Amino acid sequence: MIREFIKGNEALAYGALKAGLNAYFAYPITPSSEIPETLAREFGNPAYKDFKVFLQSASELEAINMVIGAASTGAKVMTATSGPGFSLKQEGISYAAGMEVPILVVNVNRAGPGLGNLGPEQSDYFQATKAGGHGGYHNIVLAPNSVQEMVSFPGLAFSLAFKYRNPAVILADAFLGQLKEDITFPEITEEKFETPWATTGARGSERHVLLSLNLDFEAQSRQSDHLREKYARIDKDEQRSESYMTDDAEIVFVAFGVVSRVCKQVVNELRRRGIRAGLFRPITLSPFPQEKLRALSSKGSVRKFLDVELNMGQMLYDVKLSVNDPSTVDFACKLGGLLPTTKEIMNKALEVEKVYA
Repeated sequence: MIREFIKGNEALAYGALKAGLNAYFAYPITPSSEIPETLAREFGNPAYKDFKVFLQSASELEAINMVIGAASTGAKVMTATSGPGFSLKQEGISYAAGMEVPILVVNVNRAGPGLGNLGPEQSDYFQATKAGGHGGYHNIVLAPNSVQEMVSFPGLAFSLAFKYRNPAVILADAFLGQLKEDITFPEITEEKFETPWATTGARGSERHVLLSLNLDFEAQSRQSDHLREKYARIDKDEQRSESYMTDDAEIVFVAFGVVSRVCKQVVNELRRRGIRAGLFRPITLSPFPQEKLRALSSKGSVRKFLDVELNMGQMLYDVKLSVNDPSTVDFACKLGGLLPTTKEIMNKALEVEKVYA
């Protein structure tokens, strides 16, 4: 194991390289720009012999369509962006879902709507988890909360994307992208995937056609049923979460990404004050880890859930659908590219605790 003091965006780039990244296409946008900067610097490094293509596109639309083309050959392909660019990529992500092409899209969230600013937010939750493009499809969405996870999640994302032939999204935020931490750089095994569906153009090979167009209504109906069944398998088998001090908790914070780290500090402080607090952190935002959250809500000790987000309450809907009694869910947020302080969350928690004491 090697220890490194490294920025989140840089760690993610190295995690993708170590996982066997073959091609990268993107249009640079702050606060994700260190990802292409790192990949450009490492392009041609013999340590990453499988990294064959790096191309800065002229637009986000070009980038996502290049990703689809390269991924159709069975390659491990990634793009990275932030909010405005993620919006522009939505049509392409819909096409990739319809074609069942495994791609990896990294979105380092910044404040919005519109151009907003470069501070951290989590307001692309709906776009990522509910599918911002046209038609009915689901992305697989991972939410890191540390530089350590920024380096390890690209490999996991590629694994899930190829397992299910589905778009995968790593939903980070500006704070995590720019944060530097001392991490243990993990040994990442470059996973090889069977891709009998790929279209390689090789002479004499079996011809494969990857498309999302079905003018025959019955054929489209069968394809839609197939996708629905696939999404049901993903929902059943791929829910991931982390629990902290929830065994006897009376008030449980629900938070993802960087906010979960602030909430963890608040949990520790509340415990010191004699208040039984805990933290539930979704790691997969899609599929949402509803089973473990529902099991937690069934425990007699939990009286209140406090959902804390950097948006106006997007994960709140999933939390309320997952617990037995939606009236037990309260909400706190911070907007505009600012992080909530431990004091702000503490005051909200104490207010909730006083009401339900």
